[in-house]
Amino acid sequence: MISDTLLLILAWGITSVLLLLYVPKEKIRESFVIFMFKQLMTWLIGLVVAELKLLEYPIRSFAYATKASFDFEYFFYPSFCVLFNLYYPEGKRISQQILYYFYYCTVLTMIEVLVEKYTNILEYLNWTWYITYISFAITFYLSHLFYRWFFKIDNNN
Repeated sequence: MISDTLLLILAWGITSVLLLLYVPKEKIRESFVIFMFKQLMTWLIGLVVAELKLLEYPIRSFAYATKASFDFEYFFYPSFCVLFNLYYPEGKRISQQILYYFYYCTVLTMIEVLVEKYTNILEYLNWTWYITYISFAITFYLSHLFYRWFFKIDNNN
C-alpha cells in the first residue's frame, strides 16, 4: 500500500505536470491571478473549517504552522481552479456550462471522498461530501466571476 506522504508527493507531481502541460504560455499571467484568488478563498475557508473542527488533516506539510492543509488549500484546489477557468466553455450553451461545473465539482469531490475514506490525510469530523461539492461550486463560480471581471472578459469572448 502506498504511504500517505508518498501519495501527497505523487499528487504534487501530477498536479504540477497538469499545470505545465495545460497552461498555455500566453495564459501564465491569467493563471497566476486565478491561482492567487482561489488561494485567498480556500486558505481562509480552510483555516476556519480546521479551527471549527469540521475537518481534520492528520498529515500536513506544515503541521506546526496551521491546522489547515497547505497541500489542498494552497496548491491542489487553486491549481484545478486555474484549469477550470482557462478551459471554461465561455460563450457556449448554458447546459454546457452547467455540465462543466458538474464535471469539475464531481471529480474533485470524488477524489476528496476517496482521500478521506482510504487515507489519513483528511478526516471529516462535522463535514460531508455535499458540503465539499457546494464549496467547490461556489468558489469556482466566484473565481470565474473574478477572472472575467479582472481580465474584462465579456460573454461573447
